Amino acid sequence: MRLLHLTAGAAEMYCGSCLRDNALAAALLRRGHDVVLMPIYTPTTTDEENVSEPHVFFGGVSVFLEQHVPLFRHTPAFLDRVWDSTAALRLASKRQIKVDPAVLGSMTVSMLKGADGYQRKEVEKMLRWLKHEPAFDLVNLPFTLLIGLAEPLRQAFGVPIACTLQGEDLFIENLPEPWRTESIALIRAAVPHVDLFLSVSQSYQPFMQEFLGIPAAKIAVVPLGITMDGHHVKETKTAAPYTIGFFGRIAPEKGLHVLADAYRRLRRKPAVPQTRLLAGGYLLNEHRGYFDAIVGGLQAAGLGDEFHYAGAPDREAKIALFHEMDVMSMPATYDEPKGFTLLEAMANGIPVVQPDRGAFTEIVRSTGGGLLVAKDDPDALAEGLLAILQDRAKAAELGRAGAEGVRRQYTVDHMAAAAERAYEKLRTSNPPSPRGFGGQG
Repeated sequence: MRLLHLTAGAAEMYCGSCLRDNALAAALLRRGHDVVLMPIYTPTTTDEENVSEPHVFFGGVSVFLEQHVPLFRHTPAFLDRVWDSTAALRLASKRQIKVDPAVLGSMTVSMLKGADGYQRKEVEKMLRWLKHEPAFDLVNLPFTLLIGLAEPLRQAFGVPIACTLQGEDLFIENLPEPWRTESIALIRAAVPHVDLFLSVSQSYQPFMQEFLGIPAAKIAVVPLGITMDGHHVKETKTAAPYTIGFFGRIAPEKGLHVLADAYRRLRRKPAVPQTRLLAGGYLLNEHRGYFDAIVGGLQAAGLGDEFHYAGAPDREAKIALFHEMDVMSMPATYDEPKGFTLLEAMANGIPVVQPDRGAFTEIVRSTGGGLLVAKDDPDALAEGLLAILQDRAKAAELGRAGAEGVRRQYTVDHMAAAAERAYEKLRTSNPPSPRGFGGQG
């Protein structure tokens, strides 16, 4: 199959969706498919080989200018090429992009309007570019926040349209009114223009079905998978000191503050082995105050010297970071649909302690690689961590089960095989129109 996958670049930030989209495209390429992975907004950043195209649709600078300055909705192509260039986009990306839904409401609505939004010129540029490409069999949108492109693509090329569901509900729910209500209405109205939605977990399917009014028959599950290269199982330590780890974006929804609270409670318990708290992950400037408050709370409790932040490491350093951990937790405060971090930790034999919610429940139960505790409950989290620290035989058992479970059902090849099945079924039931996709130059 010749496939066009769109992926939303997150500038220089490591993004779970970008990592997933890139890993899937790379796996499909290895399996013999002709995949074009096309970034939206900015070039993508991954910690594996980046297979995305250098060309970027809907350059972030153009999208911003067209949203806020009417003149730029009509500028000629030769001017657009200046701020759409890779150099300009990378320069803009070096300034951290504020991703707060509260300040992106109007732009979100405009993008959801597709060809009727302020970025109409970008839609037209994309369609013109695609008409000169060899024909595609199918296009996959990265999430419903770009569902406004489904109708223009369908009308122009008459091929099946798929759309991945991978966590956009958190962004949508945090939009201020009236943008939240309008965004949901626009997505719901565009659902008929998509032939198949691909959920990244079983637990996410019924939620998104209800949240966005997607018919059950239109959703297939393509579970998350990770590239196993470099991941190797560490030996379980049997003597203190032990390291409790966190890995994920440093943001309130990922729950580092919950883990820090649990750590303070854990350290007040009797007969606790010597421990430290280790965190890694991307920290945006907008969340610096949040992070500083966590550090301040640990220092006030006399535990500042027991905490270390390792930044946002590359792939090799990330795996080394996991090998410093004896147990890992990312106690997200919402129903996380992916659980990328859990899979990576367990691939290295690290047991996890997770809130019983979202994809966490699904992954932990299917692999047996950790413990589930009550959500949003630092005391329950502290007890779960203590149980693993004190029972090293149990820790080893959970570590082995997690490592085997990931390799059994959550590799990138499992993900690619599930995508192939979904695409083939979609292509068979929705053959391209005589117009085809591309090749119309």
